[in-house]
Amino acid sequence: MDWIAGHVMNLIHHFGAVALFVSLTLETLGLPLPGESALIVASTLAGAGKISIWTVVIAALCGAVLGDNIAYFIGRRYGRAVVTRYGARFGISDSRYARVEAIFARYGPLMVIAARFVVLLRQMNGLVAGTANMHWLVFLLSNLIGAALWVGFWTTIAYHFGHSVDILPFFGRHIGLLATVLVAVALSALLLGYQRLRRTRKR
Repeated sequence: MDWIAGHVMNLIHHFGAVALFVSLTLETLGLPLPGESALIVASTLAGAGKISIWTVVIAALCGAVLGDNIAYFIGRRYGRAVVTRYGARFGISDSRYARVEAIFARYGPLMVIAARFVVLLRQMNGLVAGTANMHWLVFLLSNLIGAALWVGFWTTIAYHFGHSVDILPFFGRHIGLLATVLVAVALSALLLGYQRLRRTRKR
Protein backbone atom coordinates (compact mmCIF):
# COMPACT_ATOMS: atom_id res chain seq x y z
CA MET A 1 0.00 0.00 0.00
CA ASP A 2 3.06 2.29 0.01
CA TRP A 3 2.32 3.45 -3.53
CA ILE A 4 -1.14 4.58 -2.39
CA ALA A 5 0.35 6.61 0.45
CA GLY A 6 2.91 8.16 -1.89
CA HIS A 7 0.22 9.07 -4.40
CA VAL A 8 -1.91 10.69 -1.70
CA MET A 9 1.08 12.71 -0.48
CA ASN A 10 1.63 13.99 -4.03
CA LEU A 11 -2.03 14.96 -4.29
CA ILE A 12 -1.79 16.93 -1.07
CA HIS A 13 1.25 18.77 -2.38
CA HIS A 14 -0.67 19.73 -5.53
CA PHE A 15 -4.27 20.13 -4.32
CA GLY A 16 -3.80 20.94 -0.64
CA ALA A 17 -6.83 20.90 1.63
CA VAL A 18 -9.14 19.25 -0.92
CA ALA A 19 -6.91 16.18 -1.15
CA LEU A 20 -6.56 16.14 2.65
CA PHE A 21 -10.33 16.24 3.10
CA VAL A 22 -10.87 13.34 0.67
CA SER A 23 -8.06 11.28 2.20
CA LEU A 24 -9.34 11.65 5.77
CA THR A 25 -12.95 11.03 4.78
CA LEU A 26 -12.08 7.78 3.02
CA GLU A 27 -9.64 6.65 5.73
CA THR A 28 -12.27 6.95 8.46
CA LEU A 29 -14.55 4.88 6.25
CA GLY A 30 -12.05 2.04 6.65
CA LEU A 31 -9.97 2.42 3.49
CA PRO A 32 -6.17 1.95 3.78
CA LEU A 33 -5.24 5.60 3.20
CA PRO A 34 -2.77 7.74 5.18
CA GLY A 35 -4.52 9.81 7.83
CA GLU A 36 -1.93 11.15 10.23
CA SER A 37 0.71 11.30 7.49
CA ALA A 38 -1.58 13.34 5.25
CA LEU A 39 -2.40 15.71 8.11
CA ILE A 40 1.28 16.11 9.01
CA VAL A 41 2.25 16.86 5.40
CA ALA A 42 -0.54 19.42 4.96
CA SER A 43 0.24 21.12 8.28
CA THR A 44 3.96 21.22 7.50
CA LEU A 45 3.20 22.84 4.15
CA ALA A 46 1.06 25.37 6.02
CA GLY A 47 4.03 26.10 8.28
CA ALA A 48 6.11 26.72 5.17
CA GLY A 49 3.53 29.22 3.93
CA LYS A 50 2.23 27.03 1.09
CA ILE A 51 -1.33 26.85 2.42
CA SER A 52 -3.43 28.41 5.18
CA ILE A 53 -3.26 26.46 8.46
CA TRP A 54 -6.93 27.23 9.12
CA THR A 55 -7.85 25.72 5.77
CA VAL A 56 -5.98 22.58 6.82
CA VAL A 57 -7.73 22.49 10.20
CA ILE A 58 -11.22 22.92 8.72
CA ALA A 59 -10.62 20.37 5.95
CA ALA A 60 -9.22 17.84 8.42
CA LEU A 61 -12.06 18.27 10.92
CA CYS A 62 -14.75 18.05 8.24
CA GLY A 63 -13.17 15.00 6.59
CA ALA A 64 -12.62 13.15 9.87
CA VAL A 65 -16.12 13.79 11.22
CA LEU A 66 -17.89 13.18 7.91
CA GLY A 67 -16.10 9.89 7.23
CA ASP A 68 -16.79 8.55 10.71
CA ASN A 69 -20.47 9.47 10.52
CA ILE A 70 -20.92 7.83 7.13
CA ALA A 71 -19.23 4.73 8.54
CA TYR A 72 -21.53 4.88 11.58
CA PHE A 73 -24.68 4.82 9.45
CA ILE A 74 -23.26 2.06 7.24
CA GLY A 75 -22.62 -0.05 10.33
CA ARG A 76 -26.02 0.71 11.78
CA ARG A 77 -27.85 0.04 8.52
CA TYR A 78 -26.13 -3.15 7.37
CA GLY A 79 -24.74 -4.70 10.56
CA ARG A 80 -21.59 -6.56 11.46
CA ALA A 81 -21.92 -9.46 9.03
CA VAL A 82 -22.11 -7.25 5.94
CA VAL A 83 -19.31 -4.97 7.16
CA THR A 84 -16.86 -7.80 7.80
CA ARG A 85 -17.84 -9.60 4.59
CA TYR A 86 -17.15 -6.69 2.26
CA GLY A 87 -14.59 -4.95 4.45
CA ALA A 88 -12.16 -7.88 4.33
CA ARG A 89 -10.71 -6.62 1.05
CA PHE A 90 -9.72 -3.42 2.86
CA GLY A 91 -8.20 -5.16 5.87
CA ILE A 92 -11.31 -5.22 8.07
CA SER A 93 -11.12 -8.88 9.02
CA ASP A 94 -13.48 -10.63 11.42
CA SER A 95 -10.77 -11.04 14.07
CA ARG A 96 -9.77 -7.39 13.90
CA TYR A 97 -13.37 -6.32 14.09
CA ALA A 98 -13.90 -8.52 17.16
CA ARG A 99 -10.91 -6.95 18.92
CA VAL A 100 -12.21 -3.45 18.28
CA GLU A 101 -15.69 -4.48 19.45
CA ALA A 102 -14.22 -5.76 22.72
CA ILE A 103 -12.45 -2.45 23.33
CA PHE A 104 -15.56 -0.52 22.35
CA ALA A 105 -17.79 -2.50 24.71
CA ARG A 106 -15.37 -1.85 27.56
CA TYR A 107 -14.79 1.88 27.16
CA GLY A 108 -17.78 3.20 25.18
CA PRO A 109 -17.66 6.93 24.32
CA LEU A 110 -14.13 7.25 25.67
CA MET A 111 -13.01 4.72 23.08
CA VAL A 112 -14.50 6.89 20.32
CA ILE A 113 -12.32 9.78 21.49
CA ALA A 114 -9.16 7.74 22.01
CA ALA A 115 -9.61 5.74 18.79
CA ARG A 116 -8.80 8.81 16.72
CA PHE A 117 -5.14 8.46 17.73
CA VAL A 118 -4.79 4.74 16.91
CA VAL A 119 -4.55 3.58 13.30
CA LEU A 120 -6.71 0.43 13.36
CA LEU A 121 -9.26 1.87 15.79
CA ARG A 122 -9.55 5.11 13.81
CA GLN A 123 -10.47 3.26 10.63
CA MET A 124 -13.10 1.06 12.30
CA ASN A 125 -14.42 3.46 14.89
CA GLY A 126 -17.60 4.57 13.13
CA LEU A 127 -18.44 1.13 11.79
CA VAL A 128 -18.25 -0.49 15.22
CA ALA A 129 -20.23 2.31 16.86
CA GLY A 130 -22.94 1.81 14.25
CA THR A 131 -23.15 -1.97 14.53
CA ALA A 132 -23.14 -1.64 18.34
CA ASN A 133 -26.16 0.70 18.07
CA MET A 134 -24.51 3.48 20.06
CA HIS A 135 -26.81 6.49 20.24
CA TRP A 136 -25.90 8.77 17.36
CA LEU A 137 -25.75 11.98 19.43
CA VAL A 138 -23.38 10.32 21.92
CA PHE A 139 -21.22 9.11 19.04
CA LEU A 140 -21.31 12.50 17.31
CA LEU A 141 -20.24 14.41 20.43
CA SER A 142 -17.46 11.92 21.25
CA ASN A 143 -16.34 11.92 17.62
CA LEU A 144 -16.20 15.71 17.50
CA ILE A 145 -14.09 15.83 20.66
CA GLY A 146 -11.73 13.13 19.39
CA ALA A 147 -11.37 14.76 15.97
CA ALA A 148 -10.72 18.19 17.49
CA LEU A 149 -8.02 16.82 19.80
CA TRP A 150 -6.40 14.78 17.02
CA VAL A 151 -6.39 17.57 14.45
CA GLY A 152 -5.27 20.12 17.02
CA PHE A 153 -2.41 17.93 18.20
CA TRP A 154 -0.93 17.10 14.80
CA THR A 155 -1.50 20.48 13.16
CA THR A 156 0.12 22.31 16.07
CA ILE A 157 3.23 20.13 16.08
CA ALA A 158 3.62 19.91 12.29
CA TYR A 159 2.90 23.59 11.71
CA HIS A 160 5.63 24.74 14.08
CA PHE A 161 8.12 22.41 12.41
CA GLY A 162 7.03 23.41 8.92
CA HIS A 163 8.79 26.74 8.57
CA SER A 164 11.46 24.84 6.63
CA VAL A 165 10.15 22.28 4.12
CA ASP A 166 13.57 20.60 4.29
CA ILE A 167 12.76 19.37 7.78
CA LEU A 168 9.76 17.33 6.59
CA PRO A 169 11.63 14.02 5.99
CA PHE A 170 13.29 14.24 9.42
CA PHE A 171 10.00 15.23 11.01
CA GLY A 172 8.14 12.33 9.46
CA ARG A 173 10.69 9.78 10.67
CA HIS A 174 11.48 11.07 14.15
CA ILE A 175 9.16 13.73 15.55
CA GLY A 176 6.05 11.94 14.34
CA LEU A 177 7.21 8.70 15.95
CA LEU A 178 7.99 10.42 19.24
CA ALA A 179 4.65 12.20 19.28
CA THR A 180 2.82 8.93 18.57
CA VAL A 181 4.53 7.28 21.54
CA LEU A 182 3.66 10.21 23.81
CA VAL A 183 0.03 10.13 22.68
CA ALA A 184 -0.15 6.37 23.24
CA VAL A 185 1.17 6.77 26.79
CA ALA A 186 -1.27 9.59 27.54
CA LEU A 187 -4.24 7.65 26.17
CA SER A 188 -3.23 4.54 28.09
CA ALA A 189 -3.17 6.55 31.30
CA LEU A 190 -6.57 8.05 30.44
CA LEU A 191 -8.12 4.65 29.76
CA LEU A 192 -6.62 3.20 32.94
CA GLY A 193 -8.06 6.04 34.96
CA TYR A 194 -11.47 5.57 33.35
CA GLN A 195 -11.40 1.84 34.09
CA ARG A 196 -10.55 2.44 37.75
CA LEU A 197 -13.34 5.01 38.01
CA ARG A 198 -15.83 2.48 36.68
CA ARG A 199 -14.67 -0.12 39.19
CA THR A 200 -14.98 2.38 42.03
CA ARG A 201 -18.55 3.26 41.04
CA LYS A 202 -19.56 -0.41 40.97
CA ARG A 203 -18.49 -0.93 44.59
